[in-house]
Amino acid sequence: MSELDRLRWRCRRGMRELDVLLLGYLERQYPTATVEQQRIFADLLELQDMQLYDYLLGRATPADAAVVDVIETIRTAAHA
Repeated sequence: MSELDRLRWRCRRGMRELDVLLLGYLERQYPTATVEQQRIFADLLELQDMQLYDYLLGRATPADAAVVDVIETIRTAAHA
């Protein structure tokens, strides 16, 4: 199984909304993201669904600016 396939599997969450956002980013933005952005995305996939959902909806903000940038990119990819 390739790394992209593993990430695709990890994007499948318990919430349809998260699936759409995460898979959209994975397909559209991840391939051209920097290594650091790719690492941050993989780290985000380790979060609990509700914490990740709160970040993506803007109800909570991570302390790390680089993480905030990736979250903004995920949001943007969903509207592309």
